[in-house]
Amino acid sequence: MRPLDSLPSIKFKLGSVIVAAIAVTVLVMTAGSHFEVSPILSAALAGALALALVHFLARGMTSPLRDMAAAAGAMARRDYSRRVTATSRDEVGELARAFNAMAAELEELDRERKDLVANVSHELRTPISALRAVLENLVDGVEAPDPATFSTMLAQVERLGRLVAQLLDLSRLESGAIPLQRCRFEVSSVLEQVVSESRLHAPEHIRLSVSVSSPLDVEGDPERVHQVIANLVENAVRHSPTGGAVEVSAHADGGRVAIAVSDEGPGIPDEEVSRVFERFYRSDQARSSRDGGAGLGLAIARWIVDLHGGEIRPERREPHGCRMVVMLPG
Repeated sequence: MRPLDSLPSIKFKLGSVIVAAIAVTVLVMTAGSHFEVSPILSAALAGALALALVHFLARGMTSPLRDMAAAAGAMARRDYSRRVTATSRDEVGELARAFNAMAAELEELDRERKDLVANVSHELRTPISALRAVLENLVDGVEAPDPATFSTMLAQVERLGRLVAQLLDLSRLESGAIPLQRCRFEVSSVLEQVVSESRLHAPEHIRLSVSVSSPLDVEGDPERVHQVIANLVENAVRHSPTGGAVEVSAHADGGRVAIAVSDEGPGIPDEEVSRVFERFYRSDQARSSRDGGAGLGLAIARWIVDLHGGEIRPERREPHGCRMVVMLPG
């Protein structure tokens, strides 16, 4: 029970406690005088009642602090689930609400850390296990060292290299260790370069095209924007069906430039739209894992776009497919 929770300031609460203690003392002394009770006995009774009242009122005032101390001890033991009851309107209540927000953020960070360790372990273990199996077969003489075997090993090594590079990029972006080399550059040249590079690795049955409505310039880091669009095109190619088309387009949108990468794949289910930018999240677990996607490309893309002060979002493409839209300041 916290009878003073409605008061808006700790100063008012302390003042109320003092006034209540004085009032109890005066009432007891007055009653003692009226009933001709010994002044010493009246003073002792008044002091005892005043102390009891102060203890009762102060306990309600300080209980959030005791709760925070207990919760902080639990946090030291890596238990971030504890919360503090924050019903008062004073400074202690504000502190309790801030403490709860901090605890929730720490709990989420701890969950992400555990997920990151588990996912990285899984992603590293898969190609390493494949390499080990092939090497053991070569050493034991089960398989001959032919070009196909070495090609398989090279693919696994390349997958490891991509994962390590993406993890380093993500770590640097999150820590702010990658400064943007800003300059004024033309969007069409970056998009054409991305598509030209993607054609070298894309299956022959996937058609890639570029469409820019007019000369468009943006202020940003062309290398990092290239990385964003390359990630989006790689995802679009991976999820495109046989004979599908991937289109990269750009147009002016008010004071910004909209860059869109569209494919004809299955699209992103509505219930998964809010999660596609999470680290290691895959909207198609089996296919993405088999084709080498680690689920980091979109997380990196979002960080880069955020650093540019832009926006990235998925859109549904009719009749089927997905459109990833990047909005950059013009």
